[in-house]
Amino acid sequence: MARSEITIDLGALRRNARTLLRALAGAELWAVVKADAYGHGVHDCARAAIAGGARVLCVATVTEAVALRRELSEARIVVMGPAWPWEVHEAREARLELVVSGGPIPEGIPLHLKLDTGMGRWGFGELPAPGRHVVGLMTHLATADSDPAFARRQIERFREAAESFPHLTRHAANSAAALRLPESRFDAARCGIALYGLSPFGEDPAVDRLEPVLSWRSEVVQSRLLRAGEATGYGRRFVAEHDTWIGILPVGYADGFRRDLTGTQVLVDGERCAVVGTVSMDATAIQLPHEVAPGTEVTLVGPGLLLEEHARVADTINYELACGIDSSPTRATRIVHGPD
Repeated sequence: MARSEITIDLGALRRNARTLLRALAGAELWAVVKADAYGHGVHDCARAAIAGGARVLCVATVTEAVALRRELSEARIVVMGPAWPWEVHEAREARLELVVSGGPIPEGIPLHLKLDTGMGRWGFGELPAPGRHVVGLMTHLATADSDPAFARRQIERFREAAESFPHLTRHAANSAAALRLPESRFDAARCGIALYGLSPFGEDPAVDRLEPVLSWRSEVVQSRLLRAGEATGYGRRFVAEHDTWIGILPVGYADGFRRDLTGTQVLVDGERCAVVGTVSMDATAIQLPHEVAPGTEVTLVGPGLLLEEHARVADTINYELACGIDSSPTRATRIVHGPD
């Protein structure tokens, strides 16, 4: 039996795609499926995104794109990160599109020129004259989720730089901008986190009518009574002040349930219980209101328990937690093809 089970609801992903398309009001949706679709499974999620209306798939590396091409022979695939010179031939053979941020501009492959308007990473300081292989112009917004005023300055700079090239596809918006900054939408928006039903703002995704795609369940494998003064876990970080029932879950930081999630909550048969002590590599302790039977279901992420809650406890972002949930032979993954 698996120690835990992940469920990926592809129906929810398709519905999120359509929610984003409504927000985009005519601009194309380009689905960001890098990092194994943010830990959700790239091949199934890419197909679902296209079924939901996405026109392009975006990844970070040529290696990701080539693997995706083997599964999706006809999809448009854009590599957003830099392609090294020795990868260009492989990208050309795989019919990919590349983003160019500086240096020599390849020939014989569709290209997107990237303007750095304030991210301060990849990108030209000034757009070069687009050659015959250039099909798009793009930029990358740094603060659409946190500082819309700065994001608007980036958008305006991009608009001014791109206005001389109306025949090229302009794309700047990420999930946060697509949802909250209408002026960012241009011809297409590259949406990742929102596609998976996670909030780019760290809020409840339902605020933007998004539905989480991933849920994660485990079970209590042992209940035990700690007497006052007894502890559980490495370092004796939790010492019972009085007789206390604890439950042991067969997941830990090797599975992606991180050490800094001590203090978060899980749902035990629908009831909230706190994670206590030190999260181990493959075990986690929770405080129970009473003894429960081995096999009692535990929701780690799912209805009533958002990944955004865990992110606040860990002082990180939901992106990082989703990408860190590790697939292994000891955990089952269930794909649900839910309704649209």
